[in-house]
Amino acid sequence: MIAWWRTLPKKGWGQPLEEYGGTGWTAVQHYIFKEELHMYPVPAPLAFGVSMVGPVIYTFGEDAQKKYYLPRIANVDDWWCQGFSEPDSGSDLASMKMRAERKGDKYIVNGQKTWKTLAQYADMIFCFCRTDLIARKQTGISFILGDMKTKGVPVRPIQIIDGGYKVNEVFFDDVEVPVQNLVGEENKGWDYAKFLLGNERTGIARVGVSKERIRRIREVTTKFKSCGRPLLKDPAFSQKLAACEIELKALELTELRVVADEGKHGDGKPNPASSVLKIKGFEIQQATTELLMELIGPFAAPFDGQFTFFK
Repeated sequence: MIAWWRTLPKKGWGQPLEEYGGTGWTAVQHYIFKEELHMYPVPAPLAFGVSMVGPVIYTFGEDAQKKYYLPRIANVDDWWCQGFSEPDSGSDLASMKMRAERKGDKYIVNGQKTWKTLAQYADMIFCFCRTDLIARKQTGISFILGDMKTKGVPVRPIQIIDGGYKVNEVFFDDVEVPVQNLVGEENKGWDYAKFLLGNERTGIARVGVSKERIRRIREVTTKFKSCGRPLLKDPAFSQKLAACEIELKALELTELRVVADEGKHGDGKPNPASSVLKIKGFEIQQATTELLMELIGPFAAPFDGQFTFFK
């Protein structure tokens, strides 16, 4: 994955800013590029860097932060993870409790983040921390960059339903973070969070992935039959496939409206429709996976190395 990601900057495809060796493409052009990556399929650039923290840094960060971090993000010199969710905050992101207390030229950070995807590989983490314990919860949050190799940052894996370890808990125990790692203004992190999530959701719908799965479904239906005929001609199966394709087309048009709207208002606020994209995108990915499993029947059973039923 890293070898592929490092190939992209050589073509100028690693990130959008021309002044840092990027493409200079519009939001719509980037959408098309990402869809092509998904449909090929090859790994899209690491989202935590390119699509999440990167846009926040080049929109709200200082010049020194841009010059240092953006080329490293594009070349995957730093593997980033995100620091949103906490054990007790759930979907109410603004109720986060991780705190960063300023002492001289450092913040002392204490707290816990959870569900940190791929944090076991990360060099850096961007965290939303509470820097004002008295202010209204949405106004006392700051956006701070942390080094995962700093003393006092243990990572504990969480086993997920498929038996893998893709997500983690990350703990901060009196971790010292330089004040220069603050992005933007102190206590303005909630605004940056909304900006970041708007960027994340326009890519996380993964329309190209669902398109590729539907193409695969149509290809495989010629090899599998029900009652002696291709499943694509089975009314029940073809109806479910058609319904999924309609939902995907509606999602694609919604995402294109969101992408086309980027930057029109100049206030950094995401289009409210972006909130729909993540959940709907995952629903369609789940539906296409279920269609594939229905299509291949017992061949979808888990393989443990000793399963010989089909030999």
